[in-house]
Amino acid sequence: MIAAFIEKIPSWLRNKYALCALVFLVWIFFFDDRDIITTHFRYKKELNTLENSKQYYEQQIAATRAELSKLKSDPASLEKYAREQYKMKKDNEDLYLVEVKNQK
Repeated sequence: MIAAFIEKIPSWLRNKYALCALVFLVWIFFFDDRDIITTHFRYKKELNTLENSKQYYEQQIAATRAELSKLKSDPASLEKYAREQYKMKKDNEDLYLVEVKNQK
């Protein structure tokens, strides 16, 4: 019975080297951590995420450059920026910082 079953298997599948190579290829293509199918979709998703973040950062760079050019050209806006962002004050002024706590 087993001999009849073995005779039905093609001869190239009975070769232990061909069988080992076939099992290896199936493992690499479908079951491995870096298989072709999963890796392709994972890299495609990661590429889309990176492209979206690239657009975001390009917009941020453009906004920062516009703000920088405005600060370089207008001394009043430079003073306002320094007072708001870096809490700078003139010598004859007092600065009071009020911290607002979020109420939930």
